[in-house]
Amino acid sequence: MTVEVATTRTGIPRLVVGLMSVATGVAVASNYYIQPLLDSVAQALHTSSGSVGLVFTLAQLGYAAGLIFFLPLGDLLERRRLVVVMTLATALGLGVMGFAGRLPVLMVAAVVVGLLSVVAQILVPFAAALAPPEARGKVVGTVMSGLLLGILLARTLAGYLAEVGGWPTIYRVAAVVMLVLAALLHRYLPTSRAEVALGYPALLRSTLSLVREEPVLRLRAIYGALSFGMFSVLWNSIALLLSDAPYHYGSGVIGLFGLVGAVGVLGANLAGRVADKGGASRVTAVAVVTATLVWLPIAFGRTSLVALIAGIILLDFAAQSLHITNQSEIYRLRAAAGSRLNSAYMTARFLGGALGSGLSTVAYTQSGWTGVSVLGALFGLVITGIWGTRRLLGRD
Repeated sequence: MTVEVATTRTGIPRLVVGLMSVATGVAVASNYYIQPLLDSVAQALHTSSGSVGLVFTLAQLGYAAGLIFFLPLGDLLERRRLVVVMTLATALGLGVMGFAGRLPVLMVAAVVVGLLSVVAQILVPFAAALAPPEARGKVVGTVMSGLLLGILLARTLAGYLAEVGGWPTIYRVAAVVMLVLAALLHRYLPTSRAEVALGYPALLRSTLSLVREEPVLRLRAIYGALSFGMFSVLWNSIALLLSDAPYHYGSGVIGLFGLVGAVGVLGANLAGRVADKGGASRVTAVAVVTATLVWLPIAFGRTSLVALIAGIILLDFAAQSLHITNQSEIYRLRAAAGSRLNSAYMTARFLGGALGSGLSTVAYTQSGWTGVSVLGALFGLVITGIWGTRRLLGRD
């Protein structure tokens, strides 16, 4: 039966765009619920917060593996079926996490969930392929708004549900939500055709070929890795800061800081629209400079809540604006290779995130919030140095 739905100016039904946006957010949120729960999980499983912090790092590494081995399948297989199967499998992994009574089980399940929740990144090039070229940045920005809200609001929801029913509650609820989304995606997503006629090994090799052949992809992948490294330095450590003196906040309050970061989603939509009008270089310039300077107020966040909130808003705005601009630029390169382009870009980005989250745990252990702030600023200085050098050479 054909479903009649209203269509946006982008040529894609509003219902489909909205569903894709929600699905990307819920899928990617699966990897972030743990962040405000570090102390709660550590106490429940009788281990240290540092050990529980590794769950997030492992989830990121699993996600990176999924980007390498699963995401390119979006160019090879029928996308709706692939999305539905992976959504169902993610729901199963979340259910295991929700009933994990030991840290090793939680860690293994986190890797599996990270691996499968890459379905979020299959939906992004799917949406880009459905959109006409003149509206691609806007559509990508809208779908990515859901993804970014998922990353940030995951902390808020996880913290609240932990206060109400204990830390496993969020994983059990998320498993049910993923099951519902799988049914809706099967019902409303359009079918697609394979973009390439390659075997799986050749498909993976072609992703590496794209990296070699497309300098824009290489540059944007570097920007993505460094910016998400900065993002992860902040968000993987903030629960440790806020649960300690002078704040002593519980999981529920810590989770509310995700609402502050959600302001960065405004940057996603703005960046997509500006990129559609040829302003990608301007967005990049503003984003990299802001993301570097913002670590000064973040450093003062050790004793000033106002400075911390201001730093969170500015960093998230800069990081997400740059991310949407990066994706908008790479999707313009080759129409038939959207999933593989996204695979290369997102693999680099999430490896950068895993590095940032891992180093942030070490920095906080060794030097507290000052160490975290210095580490974040170093990421910013590197990305600003690359951008500034290209500007001086007239390449950007």
